[in-house]
Amino acid sequence: MANRAPDAKTAPEAPKLPRDLPELPLPAGIPTEESFRRGIMSSGAIEEQAASRVSFDEIVFRNVTFSRNAFAELEMTDVLFDKCDLSNADFARANVHRAVFRNCKIMGLDLSEATLRNVLFEGCSGDYANFRFADLKRVSFQACALRQADFYSAKFEKVAFGQSDLDRAQLSGTKLAGVDLSDCEFMQLGVEADNLQGCIISAGQAAVFANLFGLIIKE
Repeated sequence: MANRAPDAKTAPEAPKLPRDLPELPLPAGIPTEESFRRGIMSSGAIEEQAASRVSFDEIVFRNVTFSRNAFAELEMTDVLFDKCDLSNADFARANVHRAVFRNCKIMGLDLSEATLRNVLFEGCSGDYANFRFADLKRVSFQACALRQADFYSAKFEKVAFGQSDLDRAQLSGTKLAGVDLSDCEFMQLGVEADNLQGCIISAGQAAVFANLFGLIIKE
């Protein structure tokens, strides 16, 4: 299947990262309302931290593992995560602006009730990721595994899924008008009929939706 070029009208704005960012040490402890600005953190782990209203501004994370962290109301602006492991991190109610998650493990990542603006997830493993009640605008998932990911009652505006595996993802309560699922994979999907109006699917996927709603296609 040929790659579908991102729609310029919906493509996220890239992070605004200065050139020649300095290396920053990985923090051993992160207190509430701590702020990190302008730098690169690489090759290590940020572990077992619990804090609220932490902020990352103009930060690049490379090969960093976030293990057993809970950052309530996290603020992230102009951030790049490259080959990082954020599996099961708790970022509930985060505010994320101009961020890229590239080739990351985000399995079970909790972004419930988060606000995401201009965010790209590219080549990520995100089974069971949690976006329940999140507000997503100009967010793109490209070549991601999102099996059983939870988008229940999320708000979508200019959200794109390209060549991603959405099998058994939960999208109930989420309006899918204008969302193109035509090159995504799924055998089952949690959806409600009244939320599908305007959703774009392929002819081959029509049978999947027919099965979801108990319809019979006569050949």
